Amino acid sequence: MLTVEQKTQLVVAALEDIKATDITVINTSKRSPLFECMIVASGSSNRQTKSLADNVVKKLQEAGETILSTEGEKSGEWVLVDLGDVLVHVMQPAVRAYYNLEELWGATPRTHAANKS
Repeated sequence: MLTVEQKTQLVVAALEDIKATDITVINTSKRSPLFECMIVASGSSNRQTKSLADNVVKKLQEAGETILSTEGEKSGEWVLVDLGDVLVHVMQPAVRAYYNLEELWGATPRTHAANKS
């Protein structure tokens, strides 16, 4: 079984493999007893968000990890991969800007290209 740190590194590498943008890792261990880390990344299309999430699932399964669930694959606007202590959100930029998970979970604010219109 991988540590949270190892899972996080694998997830980020899997996202980078398929050219995810704006990858943000948020430590949620002090904010929620349900999970320790949240990773948020952007994909430019429905197809890319699905591919990004699929690659995360594939890489973690290859490392022997269990994927608890995935949601949102049909629409591809926002795909969630639940690894238990690590949650992965792959979102299109407009959806990501709308929900602003980083601010909700207290991550350092950053600007999105989508917000500069």
